[in-house]
Amino acid sequence: MAFCTNCGSALSETSRFCTNCGRPIGIPQDNPLPTPPPPPWAPAVTPPPAIPALDYTIQGDNLQIIRITLKPGQEIYAEAGRMIYKRTQVVWETRMSGDSVAEKIWGAFQRKLMGASLFLTYFHSSTPGEIGFAGTYPGKIHCFDLRANQTVLVQRDSFLVAESTAQFNIALVKRLGAGFFGGEGFILEKFTGPGAVFIHAGGDFVEFDLSPGETLQIDTGCIVAFDESVGYDIQLVGGIKTALFGGEGLFLATLTGPGKVIVQSMTLSKMRRELAPMHSGGDEHKGLDVLTGIFDNED
Repeated sequence: MAFCTNCGSALSETSRFCTNCGRPIGIPQDNPLPTPPPPPWAPAVTPPPAIPALDYTIQGDNLQIIRITLKPGQEIYAEAGRMIYKRTQVVWETRMSGDSVAEKIWGAFQRKLMGASLFLTYFHSSTPGEIGFAGTYPGKIHCFDLRANQTVLVQRDSFLVAESTAQFNIALVKRLGAGFFGGEGFILEKFTGPGAVFIHAGGDFVEFDLSPGETLQIDTGCIVAFDESVGYDIQLVGGIKTALFGGEGLFLATLTGPGKVIVQSMTLSKMRRELAPMHSGGDEHKGLDVLTGIFDNED
């Protein structure tokens, strides 16, 4: 007696179709029949409209501003105090990030750890409307057009604005020494795609594409951003003489590939030091000042 290869029902010798499942006899299970077209009376299935790509331009030199034209269906969120102007049709509201109450509380706790405000400002518009953002000190704006599940780590206080599809979290530095001496602290800002993310940092930017195992030594505090695949650590300067008189401090940040790294030419701490009223020039980390301070002491 023959049996159906699809449902196992018994078949007669002259059967051409299974009386149980209706499958034609002789067609293997792993070779299904083509899907028949829908009947003419079936309603047409219309896919949801795709959200257009973000329309933006970055203008300026060392005091840059980003101009974004929002279209219907687009929403962005920004750090408090970063907006410069907006058209009247652009609607804004301040709210905590996250969908559920637990996510909102956790997001507020994370932002408190970063020293930022508890709320983010969201912007959207029912008709095309323009809005502008800028940093709080001279520097550059950089855009990360993140793919789905692509992650980038950036320094604290550098976030400017992002599409609402991009997730904003924190990342803890894995090594204790890097947290103490790496110049970025123990907390970094973490963004995961999809979506465009814009950051701001001081001076000009230099980008490096590190191959696997390739290491870059950077002045602590000059790191702007790097891929999640890049290893982050600190390294002690070779000798005491170099540490005291070289002007670069006792440690250097080390980033090991693979992945992209962005470095800034001016940090906010450098700018503050140079603008200080009593500043008289000299080394950034004051290695030589340790000795001169001893000899200048009259006590």
